Amino acid sequence: MINFVDGQHLGRPQVIGVGVVGTGPLALIDCGPECCFDATVAGIRALGLRPENVTHLLVTHIHLDHSGGAWRWAREFGTTICVHSRGAPHIENPAKLVASAGKIFGTDMARLWGEVQAVPPDRVRLVNDGDEIAAGGTVFRAVETPGHAPHHHAWWLARERTLFAGDVAGVSINGGPPLPPCPPPDINLELWRASLEKIRTLDPARLWRTHFGCDEAPRARLDELERRLTNWAEWIRGRLRAGRSEPEMAPPFTQMVAAELRAGGADEALIATYEQADPAAMSVGGLVRYWKKFHPVAVA
Repeated sequence: MINFVDGQHLGRPQVIGVGVVGTGPLALIDCGPECCFDATVAGIRALGLRPENVTHLLVTHIHLDHSGGAWRWAREFGTTICVHSRGAPHIENPAKLVASAGKIFGTDMARLWGEVQAVPPDRVRLVNDGDEIAAGGTVFRAVETPGHAPHHHAWWLARERTLFAGDVAGVSINGGPPLPPCPPPDINLELWRASLEKIRTLDPARLWRTHFGCDEAPRARLDELERRLTNWAEWIRGRLRAGRSEPEMAPPFTQMVAAELRAGGADEALIATYEQADPAAMSVGGLVRYWKKFHPVAVA
């Protein structure tokens, strides 16, 4: 059985969700930041399930909005944290992760994410592409899907033809347009496009996004996401070539994203939810870094 619990990030629904698989022993896919822990536990109990039965937490990647609360699950319930081998050191010692996030979020860190602590090494299971994990009454296969982050896995349930996609399939809330979250420092468009093609090859019948919920027409939405990823990158490239700085680009880029959401049927409340899940200005920084790191000649 597959359920989805709303982490109620900062009291707002449909920002961060947690996949819950099983009825006896349970598996979670992502857990959100520590500030979502209590709401997630309450949501699991509301389903008639027991959070004490969460044996495995399958992390899509180590960004704080996806796995910042992993330590609470390990400490409170003895949950095994299954994480990409490149991300595992930062789960066990989050100092560098916190320092990197602090450069983006500054003094807002505690409000946004709650507390971040280390997961004991004996509660961490390293995972690589193709590894299988039996949990929640089924078998998950790790699908390495870099592009948004180099330590990113999607989790494939072959029997159910269901994919938990983390951020590689973008952000789509309440049926709204899929947006590619492009925060610094690890955006790589070539790897991201290859990951999307890997997902198309799997041909999932349904796809779950941490931000937010189930998509039962994933192929068309993946195509839309890839077009938008290309368009955004070209928008940034054009302004870099014109000599624009990141602070100069951020306001018009944010306005452009809001206009795209309105064109896709979003009202102002939904736009605010998107902005909380995926702040538009962060994609400016990530895409600027992509061009300067991988294609400096293209923006000279």
